[in-house]
Parts: sequence; C-alpha cells; structure tokens
Amino acid sequence: MWLKSKHQPSEPDPSEKLSSLLTDGVSVSIEELIQYQNKASLINLTATRNLHGQLAGNYLARTKGRGMEFDEVRHYQTGDDIRTIDWRVTARTGETHTKLFREEIERPVIVATDLSTSMLFGSKLLFKSVQASHLAALLAWHTKQRGDRFGGIVFNEHKHTELKPRSRQQGVLHYLHALSTCHAESSSFLNNETNKLEDKISSFAQNCLRLRKVARPGSLVYFITDGHHISDDAIRHLANINRHCELVVCLISDPLEHQLPAVKSKLNVSITDGIDKQQLTLGDNKTALQYAEHAQTRITEKEALLSKAGARLLHFCAGETLEQQIKNGVAPWIR
Repeated sequence: MWLKSKHQPSEPDPSEKLSSLLTDGVSVSIEELIQYQNKASLINLTATRNLHGQLAGNYLARTKGRGMEFDEVRHYQTGDDIRTIDWRVTARTGETHTKLFREEIERPVIVATDLSTSMLFGSKLLFKSVQASHLAALLAWHTKQRGDRFGGIVFNEHKHTELKPRSRQQGVLHYLHALSTCHAESSSFLNNETNKLEDKISSFAQNCLRLRKVARPGSLVYFITDGHHISDDAIRHLANINRHCELVVCLISDPLEHQLPAVKSKLNVSITDGIDKQQLTLGDNKTALQYAEHAQTRITEKEALLSKAGARLLHFCAGETLEQQIKNGVAPWIR
C-alpha cells in the first residue's frame, strides 16, 4: 500500500476549495464568475481545424492565403500572384519562389450552457451546474482577453437567454449575469418539478436548434452539458453546427455518476432521481462493480451519440476545481 510521507502536502479540505472559489458549491454568484478573469491564461482557443468564411481578425486560419502573417516560401506555381514573389530567394537559388501567408480571421466564440435541473446535483465539491458556469466564465474571459466576440445561450427546461456575440467586456458581463439568473431560476424549479422526461428531451433539442441559429459559420462553439437529455433530434442540430463551425462538447459529470463511494463497512442507502427510488448497499464489492459497469455503459452511449455529430468531446468533473483539472491535462486546449 502506498502511504503519504509526513512532508507531503495533504489534500485541501473541500471547504478551503470552496472558499478559494468564492462559492458555496450549490449557487452561482457574479463575484465567483468574475474571478475567472484572472485565470483566462489557463486555456488557449487557437483554431484546430479549417474555418469557413472570409473574415478578418486575430486568429491564424489553417488555410493559406494573402494576409499579415508570413508562413513559408515555396516554388512559384502557375497562377500565383506575382506580387508575392520572394526576389531574394529567387536571386539566391536561381529559381522563382513565392511567399505564402497565413490569413488572420476573426472567430466568434459561442458558448451554450445547460443549467437544467439534472445539472443541479453534486456529491463531493460542486453542483454540475456550478462547474458548468465556471467553465463558461473561463471561456468568456479568455475570449475577451483575445479581443474576439463572445456570445451564446444559457438555458434550462423552462426558458432560455440568447446573447449575440459582442466584443466588449459588457458582453461577457451580460453572459455571466444570465448564468447567475438562470441558475437561480433552475433552483426554484427543482422543488416543483413537473416536467416529464419527454418534455425535457424535447426542450433540450429545441435549445440545440436555437444554438444552431446563433452560431454563424466559422465560430468556435462550446456546448456545456451533462448530456442527460441528448436525443437524435439534438444530435441532428449539433451535426449541422459542426458542418460550419468547430464544435466542442464539454460533458460535466459528478463522481457519484461514475462509481459508488468507498466505505469501511456495509451501509444500506436509498437513492432517488426524484421519481423512482432504489436501495443500494455501499461497501459491497459486487454492487460497486455492477454500479460502475452500468455507469460506464451510460457514458459510452452518450459518447456514441455525440460522435455522430462529429463534435470534439471533453470531460469535466464537478468533484474537483476547474483549474486543477486543466493543470492536470484534462483538455488539449491547455497552454
């Protein structure tokens, strides 16, 4: 068995983590979202695929053309613009060479944040909805730091707020306000939940359609959700978005959605999703294994559905701070 040495720092207490995040873990305030302005350098939203549209801005497209950023020199080919001939290289080699440039483009960042009641759950540190809001805030501040336009949609089963991409800090603050307001409304719905599962699935698909209308060609689109209400209709809308944009789906999960907590002795507990109830025995190896297998099956099914949309998939956990997960290499867009 591996043991901690006396000099090794212990795991921070959850209350200390919550204090550092300025949150209680179950609600969302503007103050806790604003602090991510100081953490914007944790991520890098550089383009990872070819983007469509003749736009101008701060990102280097992966297609080559005329622009401000020099890329390389190659042999002159029929049809090349003679104004781009590199006369120095041509004189040195005796063969005509031309300069290639990598075009600068503007890439609006669109973030869709799902704050449905299924996101109002957490067993270790934060509600999934709180973690989703923190991630959305980090993306918003990084976009503002880059000088690009930011917008998107914040929604739950009952309402949604659309914010058109804007380049000023005011646009970011409007989005953060929408997160805080929508989260509070979702919490108020939790105790009076009457929507049927079919209605929730339909509402989720409708918000995917709204996102499809907000995301203009060439945008970088982040969809933050737990994926509980993904359907074929939703995937159809996401696939359409992915044809013209770079789509990244961030799946937020809780540790309890992966495996049962470890306990020293067997303990019978009741669990419920608000409708159905079930008895589980903690500390029983067979029960723990069956639970983990069932959980992995559900995750695999979500991933299989999302793969049909062609989206890039990132996993985030509500049981650890966002900053720590990024530093541990959870996502390929780390600096």
